[in-house]
Amino acid sequence: MVFKRLLGSLGVGAPTVDTVLDPAPVLPGGTLGGQVHLKGGQADFDIEHITLDLVARVEAEHEEGESEGVVVFDRFTVGGGFRLAAGEARSVPFNVTLPWETPVTELYGQPLGIVLGVRTELAVAGAKDKGDLDQLTVAPLPAQEAVLEALGQLGFGFRSADLEYGRIGGTGQQLPFYQEIELTPAPRYAHRINEIELTFLAGPAGLEVVLEADKRGGLFSSGHDALTRFTVGHHDARDWTAEVDGWIRQLVEHRSAYGHGAPFADHGHHGHHGHGDHHHDDDHHRSGPGMGTAIAAGAAGLAVGAVGGMVAAEVVDEVGDFFEGDDESED
Repeated sequence: MVFKRLLGSLGVGAPTVDTVLDPAPVLPGGTLGGQVHLKGGQADFDIEHITLDLVARVEAEHEEGESEGVVVFDRFTVGGGFRLAAGEARSVPFNVTLPWETPVTELYGQPLGIVLGVRTELAVAGAKDKGDLDQLTVAPLPAQEAVLEALGQLGFGFRSADLEYGRIGGTGQQLPFYQEIELTPAPRYAHRINEIELTFLAGPAGLEVVLEADKRGGLFSSGHDALTRFTVGHHDARDWTAEVDGWIRQLVEHRSAYGHGAPFADHGHHGHHGHGDHHHDDDHHRSGPGMGTAIAAGAAGLAVGAVGGMVAAEVVDEVGDFFEGDDESED
């Protein structure tokens, strides 16, 4: 999806810019390639720099409730320092490396409702203008896909995915937000938990898997949250279904002793991580620093059909609104 736009702040007759991303989905920590196509205006212009911003639509929780905003989570200068003659067509190729924490936007080709974009900025004669904004498609890393596949095989269903502003305490998270996938419980756990929230914190060495359960209350007790973390390598060969099943059992059998004490995060992970277990993962702190991440949801068994169809159409509309409205709302 490419949005061409006249560089309005540079005046009539200014150059135009059209960024085209390589069509294949990119992976977190992978290389994003493409070309910035420039078309000269009615006069010669000195192109000072061409910059690509990675942007995400992120939810934030605060005392007044929830709000959404656009966050720039990485920036790359891919060209500049040349004169673009009147009417001249020039293409500037680029290859940039995405952060390991870049959110995942699709699974098996099905959109997850996550809105990411690449925004192009052109600086000419001291003025800057955002030339166009393009949808960015990110697929999961192999280990992320394996965990999600296992959850699907165990009977968990996809409910929603979003980006939450804030940081998860005790991790090496680099970005100011994290991705969260909400899952409906497998039938065998439905009497114990309302939902499970999953976050992957990826880095060069592997990922932390953060699982949180919203547990049902009993006749004489209120529900509470339980949280646990596990570390996996990017190319681990495991019996993933058995492994993940063990994680879920450990999570569900968590007692309230881990419950409402030390804060796990400085934000309120859907209102839960603020109450979560800070130290249940005593042997899961072995993951190295720099862990941060991408997230996804779905998988063959995670009710992928629910992510397609209606939701896919809504995502397209949202992306269009996001892209068109973003330039209006920012300086």
